[in-house]
Amino acid sequence: MSGNVLLITGGSRGIGRAVALKAAAAGWQVAINYAGNHAAAEAVVETIRQGGGNGRAFQADVGEPAEVMALFHQVSVHFGRLDGFVNNAGIVDQTARLDEMSDERLERMFRVNTLGAVVAAREAVRRLSTRHGGSGGAIVNISSMAAVLGSPGQYVDYAASKGAIDTLTVGLAREVASEGVRVNAIRPGIIDTEIHASGGLPDRARDLAHTIPMQRPGTADEIADTVLFLLSPQASYITGAILNVSGGR
Repeated sequence: MSGNVLLITGGSRGIGRAVALKAAAAGWQVAINYAGNHAAAEAVVETIRQGGGNGRAFQADVGEPAEVMALFHQVSVHFGRLDGFVNNAGIVDQTARLDEMSDERLERMFRVNTLGAVVAAREAVRRLSTRHGGSGGAIVNISSMAAVLGSPGQYVDYAASKGAIDTLTVGLAREVASEGVRVNAIRPGIIDTEIHASGGLPDRARDLAHTIPMQRPGTADEIADTVLFLLSPQASYITGAILNVSGGR
């Protein structure tokens, strides 16, 4: 993939970070989006550069459509092209029942996880699609097994926001299949990353290991390996697919 450019939203930690490092090792030039943790994003960039790769960090809150549009513009100006996009940025909140959730929480959840992802996918298509003068490429959306399981008593809002990502994947894949763009998604299961701490349950992945058929949480690297496959020429005839990477859950 030498010279090809990959943009990853939410690329400074967890799954996004793992994808960035593996993509750089595979020869991609990597644009790493982050919302607020500049130091974490620059640390990923530095790791990429130490390995001989090319990366750069770009700040943008994906919950703000204007910032998403500016992000894609900046990446296009800096790298001169775009060949792949990983629609990864997302948030969770404290565990709660739906009837305990505030309007502010719900609005933020869907602005980031759903509206932000849809706007980002739109901007990616505008650059990748042959209809718009692009050379084609691949989009990988990061959904969640929560979209299937519903996360009752914990994150029903998060689950609903990710259910929309599944629908986006199927519809957009069919819409742009003849324009050189493949669109697929991954539903991670319980993955041992920092996102659980932001939901107030830092040990959640390990605590729920017994509920997973494989009896362990997954790792960010395992998700990243699947992302890299879907971006690669080895997945050239795969579009509209949603892969469960969940240890059987």
